Amino acid sequence: MILKLFELNKLKLENYNFYLFYGDNEGLKDDTIKKFFVKKYQNKIHKYEEKEILNNIDDFYNNIFTKSFFDNEKLIVINRVSDKVREIIEELIEKKIENIQFILNSKNLEKKSTLRKIFEKEKSAVCIPFYEDNNQTLNAIISQFFRDKKIPISQQLINILIERSRGDRKNLNNELQKIENFSLNKKSINLQEIIKLTNLADNYSASELVDYSLAKNTRKTITILNENNYSDEDNIVVIRTLLTKIKRILKIHELIDARNGIDQAISSFKPPIFWKDKPLVIQQARSWKKWELKNLIYKSNEIELMIKKNSTIGKNILSDFIINNSKKN
Repeated sequence: MILKLFELNKLKLENYNFYLFYGDNEGLKDDTIKKFFVKKYQNKIHKYEEKEILNNIDDFYNNIFTKSFFDNEKLIVINRVSDKVREIIEELIEKKIENIQFILNSKNLEKKSTLRKIFEKEKSAVCIPFYEDNNQTLNAIISQFFRDKKIPISQQLINILIERSRGDRKNLNNELQKIENFSLNKKSINLQEIIKLTNLADNYSASELVDYSLAKNTRKTITILNENNYSDEDNIVVIRTLLTKIKRILKIHELIDARNGIDQAISSFKPPIFWKDKPLVIQQARSWKKWELKNLIYKSNEIELMIKKNSTIGKNILSDFIINNSKKN
């Protein structure tokens, strides 16, 4: 059956095992899954790509139909779905599977899509389109963000962020994350700073640079540094992003100690680590010992102070620090 997003609030979610979320607004889909499903399932969420399932259907079925998989309730999220999985989904619906809910995530599906038709006609399945956010919605998200951070912002700054989000709150959330990292301990942020920070979206992101450095991939780290001309503001965003990710790896090490396994530690980490990021995060965790991470936190704080005091050579200071940490021992 077809629903509008706001109708999920009135729905008894446990009565439906199959959900199709389609449309280009990935940020709104992410927010919806977090709001309505993540809290219930927490560490019981399994994510697949459509291609992954089609390449090994037997493994996918074994994971679903083995008894051990039914011991607890599970949520299965299948990303980038198309009509290619129609027969698989039809079979699963016919079997009336209990204890497992499925969320199929797709880009725009045309009306003639056979997968979409199944979900629109099937009373036990839910089909929800996710349209682009309008300016009013994005305006409200931005305003709430800055109110929560107690940072004043003008309508002009809001309009710039709306324009650069291109109708998708996922893009907007990425920009707001950069602003949050940059604005730590700051009481205000101006137009020029916003423009410089959001321009970073055209280059490699600070997060990508930090990820490869912490994974000790020196070649990729140097490539990113060489292909970008980070500003003074970007340098601070990079170093604070580094601090955030170091603390994440440190927390993963603590979970490894408690659970005796890196896969279990990452699966239980909160907020959840997206499936495509897991291999890189595993590599990062294996590249650093706990005492090294603690030392790196202190050094990162020192580097931030050095960059602020020597802004003219800030990029050189940052580059040397990032590259040295990307080298394998």
